[in-house]
Amino acid sequence: MTVRETLAFSARCQGVGDRYELLAELSRREKQANIKPDPDMDVYMKAVATEGQEANVITDYVLKVLGLEVCADTMVGNEMLRGISGGQRKRVTTGEMLVGPAKVLFMDEISTGLDSSTTFQIVNSLKQTVHILNGTAIISLLQPAPETYNLFDDIILLSDGQIVYQGPREHVLSFFESMGFKCPERKGVADFLQEVTSRKDQQQYWVHKDQPYRFVTANEFSEAFQSFHVGKELRDELGVPYEKTKSHPAALTTKKYGVGRKELLKACISREYLLMKRNSFVYIFKFIQLTIMAFITMTLFLRTEMRNDSIEGGGIYMGALFFGLIAIMFNGMSEISMTIAKLPVFFKQRDLLFFPSWAYALPTCILKIPISFLEVSLWVFLTYYVIGFDPNVERLFRQYLILVLVTQMSSGLFRFIAAAGRNMVVANTFGAFALLILFALGGFVLSREDIKKWWIWGYWISPMMYGQNALMVNEFLGNQWRRILPGSNETLGITILKSRGFFQDPRWYWFGVGGLLGFIVLFNFFYTMALAYLKREYSFIGSYL
Repeated sequence: MTVRETLAFSARCQGVGDRYELLAELSRREKQANIKPDPDMDVYMKAVATEGQEANVITDYVLKVLGLEVCADTMVGNEMLRGISGGQRKRVTTGEMLVGPAKVLFMDEISTGLDSSTTFQIVNSLKQTVHILNGTAIISLLQPAPETYNLFDDIILLSDGQIVYQGPREHVLSFFESMGFKCPERKGVADFLQEVTSRKDQQQYWVHKDQPYRFVTANEFSEAFQSFHVGKELRDELGVPYEKTKSHPAALTTKKYGVGRKELLKACISREYLLMKRNSFVYIFKFIQLTIMAFITMTLFLRTEMRNDSIEGGGIYMGALFFGLIAIMFNGMSEISMTIAKLPVFFKQRDLLFFPSWAYALPTCILKIPISFLEVSLWVFLTYYVIGFDPNVERLFRQYLILVLVTQMSSGLFRFIAAAGRNMVVANTFGAFALLILFALGGFVLSREDIKKWWIWGYWISPMMYGQNALMVNEFLGNQWRRILPGSNETLGITILKSRGFFQDPRWYWFGVGGLLGFIVLFNFFYTMALAYLKREYSFIGSYL
């Protein structure tokens, strides 16, 4: 997604328009005090607090504040796609939170991997933002450059679990001077603060040369701060009891997520649809791949070479059905790479409470349904009559339905494997292993009668078995397989099904439909649970995003 789209999605999820109650209270108090607000600021506040185009207004504003206008329509990028720079990416991550209603930002080590100039730009942008929007940003930095240090209003200095100083930046040096330690003129204040509490570096800043030096501990600094005028003011301020009667009901949120479930679902559906359009090449490639495989299948199982008057000929038709099932199953493996590519951003947004896991998982499942219909249409309508399956059009559409369900089941299975593995190597390994197990226990490679008793449970829990039996029953109970061979009282179709251990009851088609529907729901449920409860795969890329 582009920078603008990323921030707009964040704004939509966090609900920038949920401050209507505060706006109403503000308007009432303005009229009561006879205050006429600034026109530009009044328009901005109303746009932010009103449902409608508020996401666009706040997004454009944050883009300008963070200096991201120059790359607003540039892709954020990843390890494969060159996008914005590292510093701009840090600002985008910051912007994702600024567009929301949060008034307090806690930011830990945001300068990691950045040069001093980029760090200055980010902190400067944050300073302007919190001043204009009346927010608060608490940022931890190690050894910031002097120009970055000077952007902060207040300093909190921690050492050995003690708050050594907390207050305005202008008074921090005077506090340490009162303790007998002075920062040299050419020394960065941030470096001085980091070293003045250190046992090995503290002595060089001691200014009372007529008095013997001794190491001042963090606990002693903390106690001295309580009697310093900044510490006294802080203690007096915190000593005033909080009056709940003065707070507005809309001042603190009582909801876990910024907007309602319906809005979150709509936002995730819009983003997933956008990503599908951006990745249209993947789907076009899959269509071309299926078309090529269909033409190869048509030449391998050409109707003029296929016989439907013997058990041996029926075995070849079984092979054609099995090959089609494999082709459809393999086509779902692309879900592994597509899911894993999006996981780092998902984990970040999940942990920041942008949306619940189900709101992310459901659009992925729903929007892939039309793709499944198109993929299976290519396969079935190209191969069905060329191979010479039963000419009854009802049988054609029954085969079509089964393969659509197999596509959905396969996609759900591989999405679950990707979400559980969270790593391309692990997921591909388990994906290949799952396919081998499904093929072995699907009822074709090994007949049901040939599977050992202690392994028969694997046959019954194999989703491929339900698809395989439904396809076989649908085909071999058709009209072209109803002839009775000499010396037999059963139809040819029934004889072929028995020869490979498949069920002969016509109800098994609908058992197969029900079984596949159950596995679709089950795999997508497991996928959602994996997204909800598993931790992110920590890597350089994942932590960087």
